[in-house]
Amino acid sequence: MRVAILGGGISGLTLAFYLQKAGVAYDLFEAGPAGGNIRSQQIDGYLLETGPNSLQLSDELEQLLTDLGLTDQLQDTAAVSKNRYVLRGGQYRKLPGTPPALLASPFFSLKAKFNILRELARPAAPTDPMETLAHFFRRRFGPEIVDYALNPFISGIYAGDPEKLLVHKTFPKLAALEQTYGSVLRGLAKSGTSGTRKRIVSLRRGLQTLTDTLAAQLTNYHGNQAVTALLRPAPGRYQVQTAAGIFPETYDTVVLALPTYAAAPLLQPWFAAAATALAAVYYPPMTAVFTAYNRADVEHPLDGFGALHPKAEQPYAAGSIWTSSIYPDRVPAGQVLFTTFVGGSQYEAQARQSAADQKSAVHAELSRFYGIRAVQPVWQYRYSWDHAIPQFDQHIVAAHTAVDELQDQGIYAAANWRAGVGVPDCIRQARSLAEKISGCKR
Repeated sequence: MRVAILGGGISGLTLAFYLQKAGVAYDLFEAGPAGGNIRSQQIDGYLLETGPNSLQLSDELEQLLTDLGLTDQLQDTAAVSKNRYVLRGGQYRKLPGTPPALLASPFFSLKAKFNILRELARPAAPTDPMETLAHFFRRRFGPEIVDYALNPFISGIYAGDPEKLLVHKTFPKLAALEQTYGSVLRGLAKSGTSGTRKRIVSLRRGLQTLTDTLAAQLTNYHGNQAVTALLRPAPGRYQVQTAAGIFPETYDTVVLALPTYAAAPLLQPWFAAAATALAAVYYPPMTAVFTAYNRADVEHPLDGFGALHPKAEQPYAAGSIWTSSIYPDRVPAGQVLFTTFVGGSQYEAQARQSAADQKSAVHAELSRFYGIRAVQPVWQYRYSWDHAIPQFDQHIVAAHTAVDELQDQGIYAAANWRAGVGVPDCIRQARSLAEKISGCKR
């Protein structure tokens, strides 16, 4: 057996690492530098993450860091990061962190709190695989929770629209709790997960340390070699063509560790229906604007992880991470740094504006909400993605079905559009796939 891995993001790198440990022959092809969307940049004294900003420390991530000898590089967020803020009524309000705090907090109205308590008595609805997140939460908890908790979370974390994302694809465990216990809240309490929050971490020199270290461990990593075609000399046998020509090896297993829009053209000559399904997956545009000010010019205490913006507040940006609050050593002394996200599926028009317009609009919005007295920022930097986060909406269903059916042809997927958009999800799926492939080793 020999495996071709197409794509060197976190999924492809993790898969290759564990196949190598299992003694399975592979070749990994990556069009650019290793790491995919995981990028850490040191610019003008600021350490920037132009991809994921921090990670939940799952068991699989912790094991991978241990296997790579990186546990001494772990960096926890500052203690204030437990506080999360949401814009409401034109000002930032702290979001309650636990169910008891939620009931005691003035953040939600009495009607909303009553709706939350009533969730315990609402019967489970028949399973609907196409139910959206907004419909599910509105049905279980009422409209205010959708507008001021779900909407900003989905917009800020998933660059998505809860009116379109599917609950069974985005939060399958919540949907399962309703069916198993008759109530989401009762299920959270009985499963022991209510109010728990995983440890949030980074690495001291940035998250790119993880992907750089993975790539350095691989014996058959082929960087800067874009795959231009997937050849099929016989059923169940594949070859890979790059700009340099046809790679000499033949493979009986191919793993698509690529975005759907990059994988679809490779499948088109052999599996046209699957290619069409993958090409339909939506990746909205997104921009990150990094903005620094002198601390003395910012009135807000910035005592938290950051702030999210509900669409109901009609904001410009989806929200900001308070980078200097959670990682104080990543900015020059005496300054604060905001990482502001512009775009996503609910704010596409903003994402397509010019860099100058985006920087100006972000500065204006930050000044208004944070009491910033400076006429201009000390420093600004912009990073954009034409295709940001895959949306788990109605189109993802056909894509998942199509790629699962391709397993009979020796083709698998290991990517955030199949595993889940979080890095820990990708690591979990890649390791599981490595175990499956190595178990089939012959």
